Amino acid sequence: MTLKKPFWIAFAILITLSILSFTIMNSTKEKTKLHYLIREPKVKTANPPLVILLHGVGGNEQNLFSFAPELPENFVVVAARGPLTFGANNFAWFQVDFSTGKPQINTQQAENSRLMLIDFIDDLKSEINFNPNEVYLMGFSQGGIMSYSVALTDPEKVKGIAVMSGRLLPEIKPFMADEKRLEKLKIFISHGKQDAVLNYQYALEATDFLKTKNLNPDFHSYEEGHTVNRQMFDDVNLWLKNNTI
Repeated sequence: MTLKKPFWIAFAILITLSILSFTIMNSTKEKTKLHYLIREPKVKTANPPLVILLHGVGGNEQNLFSFAPELPENFVVVAARGPLTFGANNFAWFQVDFSTGKPQINTQQAENSRLMLIDFIDDLKSEINFNPNEVYLMGFSQGGIMSYSVALTDPEKVKGIAVMSGRLLPEIKPFMADEKRLEKLKIFISHGKQDAVLNYQYALEATDFLKTKNLNPDFHSYEEGHTVNRQMFDDVNLWLKNNTI
């Protein structure tokens, strides 16, 4: 039986679509595991610095990305979404329980997210253009916790971190890099004295601990609660500008 021409055309189209579908599915596997938003540099350079924004528990990538228009114009700005879904537009890096009065974390989830963020930085190299020697993490609350965890265990990945209303997990201290590897790491810490979620004492303890590792954090305190106010943002923005080449 002879097949009519329209059949061959339809068959060819079907095969082509199948190949395209297979290609798309496989290329997706090579992309980052974390959903993110991006603001390209307003001032174009060959290898722009990169700042990755990390939201707190129950937030999403839109939270800190609202600051993106005001961040330094030469930066690539990326806002990442935590891998755990708690609800509609509600994400996190790990589960935490405050019922005892002190935060009790899911350590395995925190470790998974730490490794995922390290991979995320590497994966971004194939998707956007940036200077791998000028990578900064800026995190609020749980995002600040993750910034500490990534930078203190793998300081070669980042030049600096800005931790806003966060804390340094005691669980991460045994896995910290040695002082030689940490010596170039830039650290900005800001915290509200009236913070009822993550107590101000966490910031003081982190600062004192980091000084024992010959690190000298740029520490800022405010008469605020668990939030990012205008002064906090202006201070961290200035810190970013002053620490880039």
